[in-house]
Amino acid sequence: MPTLRHNASAQVVDINDKLFLVDCGEGTQTQLRRVKVHFARINHIFISHLHGDHCLGLPGMISTFGMLGRTAPLHLYAPEALHQPLLMMLECCGHGLDYELVFHPVDTKRQQVIYEDKGLTIETIPLQHRMPCCGYLFREKPHLPHIRRDRMDALGISMSQAMRIKNGEDGVMPDGTVVPHQQLVLPAQQPRAYAYCSDTKYIPTLHHCLENVTTIYHESTYASEHQREAEKYMHSTALQAAMVARDAKVKQLVIGHFSSRYENEKLLLDEAKQVFPNTILADERAIIEV
Repeated sequence: MPTLRHNASAQVVDINDKLFLVDCGEGTQTQLRRVKVHFARINHIFISHLHGDHCLGLPGMISTFGMLGRTAPLHLYAPEALHQPLLMMLECCGHGLDYELVFHPVDTKRQQVIYEDKGLTIETIPLQHRMPCCGYLFREKPHLPHIRRDRMDALGISMSQAMRIKNGEDGVMPDGTVVPHQQLVLPAQQPRAYAYCSDTKYIPTLHHCLENVTTIYHESTYASEHQREAEKYMHSTALQAAMVARDAKVKQLVIGHFSSRYENEKLLLDEAKQVFPNTILADERAIIEV
């Protein structure tokens, strides 16, 4: 539940200046204003499941988009059960929308790509909670190598050949000499990937879906001393989240979704670091580099 220290769940994933909102608990609009995220830049919203702390901010957000004069379509990815109740709520509140709300039903039981553009894919991660629930995996597509401008200039190779060379062709000097592609490029940056693992019990096999992801967020509602409650309510402990990160061989773990019983989440952080040292706490308005 929202507390004086923590809001309900919502994250913005920024990939090359393209913004994606993941979950939309109460207070999300206010938090977005505090971090100066322009609402018009959000064109895709992903909801993990229909518990209120992950979706009750959505009707207000959609209405605000309309009041701000939005005209661009808004794409919403969520379990099918959200669709009709959301439309009914918007109709009851009398907010006619001047933009198109495009609903994409999500199958929470399958890992599949549900969004793709020229630089990115987003796929579902099946999770196990008290209701249908999934996470989302954001994965960059492989980058093209970097042109060695100094080498090109030294050999007199025209920059008009740059794109062909990036795509694997050899370069050609003014006298017709062919220069191998490998001599004209530097290795591309490794594609990054971010996984959002929403509410879920510990899944020993989850790491198979997350292998070599750069950064994962994994719910860590409880400390190990409350593992019985974690099992009852189908949540994870900080230690279990760290085990997933370790087994998936990720570079960084972010833990969040803390039970309000903990006045100081350092207990959870210390527990996770026993297994996975590169762990950090999710915090309000934190900016985390992937």
